[in-house]
Amino acid sequence: MTDFAHRWGFSADRFWLHGAPPKAPVEFDEALGRWNVYGYPEIVEVLNDPEAYTPNCTRLFDLSAEAAQYVEGDMSQMTGPEHTHIRGQVGRAFTPKALDGLEGRIRELARELVDDLAGLDRFDLLGDFVEDVSAIAFSELLGTPVEEREVLRVKDQAMDYEGEMSTLDSGEDYFDGLTAPLAPLREFVGKYVDERVREPRDDLLSLLAGFRKLDGTALTRDQIINFAISILGAGRLATPMLSGNALLCLESFPDQAALVRADRSLVPGMLEESMRFVTPANVSFRATNVDVRLGGHRIAKDQLVMLWFGAANRDPRQFTDPDEFDVLRNPNPHLGFGRGAYYCVGAQLVRIETRIMFNLLMDYFPDLRVDPDRSPVFFRSPEFTGVRSMSVRPAGPNAAGRSYVRPAA
Repeated sequence: MTDFAHRWGFSADRFWLHGAPPKAPVEFDEALGRWNVYGYPEIVEVLNDPEAYTPNCTRLFDLSAEAAQYVEGDMSQMTGPEHTHIRGQVGRAFTPKALDGLEGRIRELARELVDDLAGLDRFDLLGDFVEDVSAIAFSELLGTPVEEREVLRVKDQAMDYEGEMSTLDSGEDYFDGLTAPLAPLREFVGKYVDERVREPRDDLLSLLAGFRKLDGTALTRDQIINFAISILGAGRLATPMLSGNALLCLESFPDQAALVRADRSLVPGMLEESMRFVTPANVSFRATNVDVRLGGHRIAKDQLVMLWFGAANRDPRQFTDPDEFDVLRNPNPHLGFGRGAYYCVGAQLVRIETRIMFNLLMDYFPDLRVDPDRSPVFFRSPEFTGVRSMSVRPAGPNAAGRSYVRPAA
């Protein structure tokens, strides 16, 4: 087996990428005052019981009013009937009919952008292609100007934050570190929220502005902004990370890459296996509403529980040969997009974008490789495992000895 983690420089704290099992499926971290859950069945048990394990973890912390405005309306923090009610409304933006129309636009964008890359010696797979396709598609979905899409990248800064959530302090530093970089993005989204409240259009922001809670009242301005930003994080940012991670997998396992290149019907399965093998979103958080028993441990009420999806996706109790990258793996019930009531609303959009882009890349650059002279750059947050930038070399007839110069947006 290829020493995948060592080859690409993944840190030791991503022990599952190094083929090392956790000490136990569930364990208490005294240094951070939280419970870590690594086991697949244990995580599924938590996800299937939102009454006992609430996603509203911020209630465990004494947040300032400024920090609180960044989480108000975040769907990942909502609970109970209100969450179900709101989720049902946002689902209208991701119906099969809506996604069919969006798929055609994504294919058009991807083809236009990949044409600009033909004949290059090297380019940044994410910054020069994947992120642009995703950002333009998301801007059009959201209803914000495509030419202003660069502001959407501000979200990346929060994903580079190296702080860890701990119940042994107020949480002020952790939440401030996550939210402070988002101020320009909040201002940007807020401007267009105000416009859509006055003059609705056929876009996601107008849909959000028209949402009604169970009591019939509209979402607040902060709730609409946070809702849009949470969808941005779940949708637009997952596509570049999955794309970069998938290319690392293909290069590390050439026999699997050969299968995919010979049979494009395997691309969707390859992407699902990449999501399992190098899960972009490592964790999800829960707080216990009651005393519970999990993995042989008694966990008291009001405890922070950290669900490690990346580790669970390597659990041998669920996956045969979990440390092998197998594009033919079927079934593949990975937790890369979550599970149950909190399954990622943008999952299908991510699948569509990555499938289209990988097929085009294989059409244009059949010998595409990670640049051996420039190592990939990864997000630094312990909560994510994903490529932030990746120089690639399109060896073969489509390479003509020049590098890409990114045009102005």
